[in-house]
Amino acid sequence: MATATDPKVTRHASVLDAVRALAPKITARAAEIEKAGGKAIAVLGDVGNDKTAAALAEAALKKFGRIDILVNNAALRREKHISDMSFNDWREVMNVILDGTFRCVHACLPALRKNGGSIVNIGGMSAHIGSKDRAHVMAAKSALVGLSRGLAHDLAADKITVNCVVPGAIETTRPASSQAPAHHLTHGTITGERGTPQDVAAMVRFLCGPNGRYITGQTIHVSGGAYLGS
Repeated sequence: MATATDPKVTRHASVLDAVRALAPKITARAAEIEKAGGKAIAVLGDVGNDKTAAALAEAALKKFGRIDILVNNAALRREKHISDMSFNDWREVMNVILDGTFRCVHACLPALRKNGGSIVNIGGMSAHIGSKDRAHVMAAKSALVGLSRGLAHDLAADKITVNCVVPGAIETTRPASSQAPAHHLTHGTITGERGTPQDVAAMVRFLCGPNGRYITGQTIHVSGGAYLGS
């Protein structure tokens, strides 16, 4: 999703990406945005590390002078049966998905409070429909829903909206060593097709734009109807 921005938008966009595996693509995308007349910076880091979030916020402020939007998209999608899962396995996933979000919110909050803004946390469909061998991932992603609602209350007075976007059944390029989650094979869409990263990015852009200012504390599914719960 980080690279799924519309060319018409990225000419005027300020983009900060913090990923590791997609480093070459992110760096190339940042160069494309700069070439098109926008502003972009690629900063690599591990949000499971206490120092990374502060470094990301500092880099953004140095490059752009302000922070208006924070999208928390970092995740580990391990699969392991609960009987084989160690506490370290559990904490590794929680540390990135949930604790990493907490760290990034704290690091960016002083800048976000200056002008108001938007926070979007990226959830996971398995947290709503269930899936085998992903108890740690589902617990962390479920917690993002509650965190988003709590932050929406805490930050409303600062004119900061907070929402959770839940992608589902998205066709995306994965490393050769990574397989599609099992629940993607058992839960079809009612549209008859898989979504794209651009579909998810469009929802995030809407929530962060002027027409999304009255939406906060919500969990919004972008899944082609693969999940129809509330």
